[in-house]
Amino acid sequence: MTDDSTPWGTGLTVAAFVAAVTGAAVVVLSMGLIRVHPLLAVGLNLVAVGGLAPTVWDWRDKPVVRWFALGFAVGVAVSWIALLALVASTA
Repeated sequence: MTDDSTPWGTGLTVAAFVAAVTGAAVVVLSMGLIRVHPLLAVGLNLVAVGGLAPTVWDWRDKPVVRWFALGFAVGVAVSWIALLALVASTA
């Protein structure tokens, strides 16, 4: 393996694992907050993701950590879609 090659298999595996853990955490915590008040869940999700966004944006340029950034972004996006589906199905 040369220095210029990208380890796609390992990187995508790491990204998938990070996405699964992040997505599960966001869904579980948000469902608990929705039971308290839906606007609380929305507000805290926006504050948390908005606070982490600059750090994750900087990670995308680093060779190893960029896979964590990809997994984090995919996990948050998929969990928000899943939350919308869950809330719509229970309403």
